[in-house]
Amino acid sequence: MDILLIFVRTIFFYFFIFIVYRIMGKREVGQLGIIDLIVSILIAELVVISIEDYDNNIFMSVVPILTLLFLQVTLAFLSLRKPKFRIFLDGNPSIMIQDGRVNYKEMTRQKYNLDDLLVQLREKGYRSIEEVEYAILENSGSLSVFPYPKDRKKTPLPLPIILDSQIQEDTLKIMHKDKNWVYQMLEKKNIQIEDVFYAFYKDNNIFIIKDSELI
Repeated sequence: MDILLIFVRTIFFYFFIFIVYRIMGKREVGQLGIIDLIVSILIAELVVISIEDYDNNIFMSVVPILTLLFLQVTLAFLSLRKPKFRIFLDGNPSIMIQDGRVNYKEMTRQKYNLDDLLVQLREKGYRSIEEVEYAILENSGSLSVFPYPKDRKKTPLPLPIILDSQIQEDTLKIMHKDKNWVYQMLEKKNIQIEDVFYAFYKDNNIFIIKDSELI
């Protein structure tokens, strides 16, 4: 009887967790943010406890799982509506290599050592740092690598200036610019910042996506 009860609970939680994760949204394990990872770990622990401790009512685990689901969906919604809140939860990507030079200051800030950098470069097929023009540590922990072109001519990295109508101050620091510069660029194009979905800087020019159109 105990074995049958464990079997039934396992089947129930299999489909229940399947529905929960479909509601949470599609993401690969390597792309989980901090909140998603915490929720996933807690849900896994609650399910294991409920399956093993079959003397307790099954809803003793269902309620906290639904609570975690509600928390995760709420935080995800706030992250979409409030860019600063999203940055607080997930952080910003970090430039580890810029113009072929290692950004040791940023590596120290991210607790990221040179061995970590070299390992990830080798995993992506690069034998040395000299082959790389840009390397960006994403929020997921993966490293995006941009090698030098064959002619070794420098190529500017598109830098995000505005996301969801919010000026990216970290990007401006890298560019040695300020908010006034952004507003001046927008004024030249006769665009209000509230209308900007995404804007990036490349080749001494700012490119703006407004209402799904590139300006």
